[in-house]
Amino acid sequence: MGLLAMLAALSAAIAIAAGAFGAHRAEGAAVEWLRTGGHYQLIHAVAALVALRWEMRGVAWAFVIGAGLFAGTLYAMAFGAPRWLGAITPIGGTILIIGWLWFAWKLRG
Repeated sequence: MGLLAMLAALSAAIAIAAGAFGAHRAEGAAVEWLRTGGHYQLIHAVAALVALRWEMRGVAWAFVIGAGLFAGTLYAMAFGAPRWLGAITPIGGTILIIGWLWFAWKLRG
């Protein structure tokens, strides 16, 4: 598991921190960006660990990378990065969808 498991665990920690900051310190649109990013990132950190446990490394990578792009761009905008970064967010979302489709394919039995 190694590096990928560590990245998934760090992803979960970042998600919790982002959600907490959004709930207690952020204002305006940043609150929703942090909430949404944290929610998606936390779900996919756990999903990546499950995928790893079932020996689906590619799926786990898709979840970690997709969540990183999706949430990362939202976090960046919440902290003042240009709003054009929001155009990158759907790329992360697409990778997450691909990860779930891949997961379903692997589970087909």
